[in-house]
This record gives sequence, structure tokens and C-alpha cells, in this order.
Amino acid sequence: MECISIFDMLKIGVGPSSSHTLGPWRAGRRWIAELKSNNTFTSVDTISVDLYGSLSLTGKGHATDIAVILGLCGYDPQTIDVSQISSIIDTIKNSKQLLFNNELAVSFDPESQINFNSKFKEFHPNGMTFHAILNDGQQISSSYYSIGGGFVVKEERKRKEKKLEAFECFPLPIQKATDLLEYCTAKNKKISEIVLENERSLRSDSEIDERITKIWDVMLSSMYTGCHTEGTLPGGLNVRRRAFDTHKKLIGTTTYTNPTEWIESIRDTEVKFRQILKWVSCFALAVNEVNASLGRVVTAPTNGSAGVIPAVMMYYMVIENHDANFDDVKQFMLVAGEIGSLFKKGATISAAMGGCQAEIGVSSAMAAGALTELMGGTPEQVLMASEIAMEHHLGLTCDPIGGLVQIPCIERNAMGAIKAINACEMALDTDAANAKVPLDKVIATMWETALDMNTKYKETSEGGLAVKVSLSDC
Repeated sequence: MECISIFDMLKIGVGPSSSHTLGPWRAGRRWIAELKSNNTFTSVDTISVDLYGSLSLTGKGHATDIAVILGLCGYDPQTIDVSQISSIIDTIKNSKQLLFNNELAVSFDPESQINFNSKFKEFHPNGMTFHAILNDGQQISSSYYSIGGGFVVKEERKRKEKKLEAFECFPLPIQKATDLLEYCTAKNKKISEIVLENERSLRSDSEIDERITKIWDVMLSSMYTGCHTEGTLPGGLNVRRRAFDTHKKLIGTTTYTNPTEWIESIRDTEVKFRQILKWVSCFALAVNEVNASLGRVVTAPTNGSAGVIPAVMMYYMVIENHDANFDDVKQFMLVAGEIGSLFKKGATISAAMGGCQAEIGVSSAMAAGALTELMGGTPEQVLMASEIAMEHHLGLTCDPIGGLVQIPCIERNAMGAIKAINACEMALDTDAANAKVPLDKVIATMWETALDMNTKYKETSEGGLAVKVSLSDC
């Protein structure tokens, strides 16, 4: 039984894509570790990278080449100064030299040593192979696959086997929603309390709190930054940042100096239905505008869907409960992370495998369930809310124009957040015993839909809006 921590589902990284940016970035760092373990790192003379399938078809738009370079340089996506990324890449392109893991100088020309191959590898659509020629002329290679949400595996899945061994200490193993519900019933506990028991088998309470604090700090920072940054997003589509304009109209003349004061200021604004819709949309747009400009966000469960969960959490803090604090954030993230893990185990969180239902649909389900528990819902209502949110994202395609995580991706986060809130309210007003569609059934349906979906609607930019709307239209 696969056991996944909430911190596997909620990871701090750099935009614009968890599978096309964060995954390849982490793969580069893993390859370095592999070379070091094989005692071949110091013998490397030249390196090159082959990108396959979806990573190739939309790689430029998703900054896959940039992510690979940063990974090979040894930078950590959680700590790198994102304002320095452009200058780092420019230096490498101009000098034709890369400091491998920031310690070994090798000649490297991104134009000729990162190769985009449109053919797909059988194991997964997001495949990449790293090559090295050693000082003695020996050639070695290693392939990795970015399977969504920043997760990276090798085809033989040796790492997965080791990880399963490491997670044997999970006291309450969960594979399906029914397993989760059984624990809640038997122990008379909330979903968040069951999840916390599992997390405590991996780390201390202080470590759990520290990591959740960092996650929320990045989420809040990305909302704050997005709402206070004006201009046009990079990439050539000339997409104007919308969160800035919306926020300016909503916040009025209120003054504040930091994100904490900002939250209090929002709580004092008008909260009619239209304003609530605008605020939630604004929060979601803000995060994904930061994501689209290679900013730091939290994969939730992916970068492309990073705006849904923070927007819904912020909605709870500024609209529903003005006394909300860290305990509420912690409870929300525990539930959201667990719901996300159910989809990863039973279906996919990779748009290259399942279209946008695997990203926005899953994030909306995660947020809906988490909000429902905060609003006093039962475990059954939590699962019902998650099911409702996903049910109305089934079949959603991934068709980014120009391969960029901008159109329609940014707006979809706003829609996913609104759907999550609506799903929560519908579940709270319903006796969950009357639910007709169990969460496990909708997860299975989502996976079947993913398998049936035409490849051109799976993050290849070969269908849908990506071909109906050309760059000249923008």
C-alpha cells in the first residue's frame, strides 16, 4: 500500500509547472546524486539532456530547459533567489559553460546540449535522459520521468520500493477514501486528526508545524506579491496581470505594510456576494500570475493548480472566520494533502497523463474537502464535497496556448476555487448518507477518463484552445 505524506503533495517550488519545471529541476539534482554515489561525478567532461514527449512539445513554454539547467547547477528550487534566475541563465548561455552542481566547470551550450524530442517514451509522457561523457571517453546515461506534482521516478521504480519501506511506519495506512472513513468512524476522529497520526510517525509535532508554516508563508506571499505586481507576464502572449487591477478596486484606500496587516485590511472591506467572488478569484489569479513568471509557489498538488488551495484558505480567513489562525491553516492543509494523495494513488495528478482534470480538478477537490472540515462538516461530508468538486471537472482538457501556463490555466484556478467553495456548501447542506457517487468511484472514473482522453488534450498543446487560438490572436 502506497503511503504519501501531505508534504509530498504540498511542495515549495518555482513556477510555472510542477511536472515540466519542478520535476526536471529535481531530476537534474537526482542525477548529480546518482553520479556521486557511483563515484563518476568528478570524471564528467561533458553533459547533455534529451527531453521527450510532453516535456519536449511544451518544454519552452514551461521553462523546462531553464529548470534542467538550474538543477544541473545544483540550485534548490525551495531556496533559490528567483530574482537571480534570469541572470544565471544568461551567464551560462553567454559563457557556454555550466558549473555542474556549483563545483565542476563543464562546457555547456543550452542550444545544442538540451535536445527536444517530440516522440514519447512508453513509461510516461514526461521523460528525460541525462547523458555524460567521462574523461576516459566512457558514455553513461540515466532516464527519469516527471509524473506530476514534482514527483520524479525512474522506470525500474527502485526508489519507490525504498520509499514504501520507509513508510511502513504509517500506523494508519490509507489507499482509498473508504479506508480513511473507516478510521474516522472507528476512532471517532476528524480526517485531519487521522492524517496527523500518520504524519507524527514521520516527524515531530514541531517539525510538522514548521513545515506547514513555511508552506502557508509561501502561499500567502505569492498571493500578496501577485496582488501588488503590475505589468505583463513573460512568454510572448502579452497577458496583462489581472490580480493587481482587481485588488486595487477591492482594497480601496486601505493602508497596510505587510501580509498580516493586509489580511486584517481585507476583513474590513465590503463582503457582498460579488465582492466575495472577486476576492476569491483575485487570490487565485495572483498566485498563478506569480507562478507564470517563474516565481515561488506551493505545488498544490501542482504548480499549474497552485492558486486554488491558498485562495480557498484565504477565503475562510477573511470572509468566514476572522479569528482564523495557524491551527485552522494546519487543519486545512492536513485534509487537503490527504485528499490529494487519494487521487495520486487512484488516478493521477499529471496533466500529461490526465489533462487538466488531474490538476485543477484535484486541487478543487482538495480545497473543497479541507474547507468542509473547517466549516464543521463530518468526515462523510468532507469526502462528499471533494467528490462534488471533482465530478464537475471530469474530462477537463489541458490545452495551454503557446505551451505557457497562462491561458487558460490562470483563470481555471479562479474557477476551481469558486467550485470548491460551492461544493463545500452543497455538501454541508446534504445528508452524506444520501450521496449517490462515492469519492472512490469518481477517482476511478477520472482515471478511466484520463486513459480514454486523446493525447492532444494532455499538455501537448496539440489540441483545444492551443490550436484554435494562435499567438497572432494574442
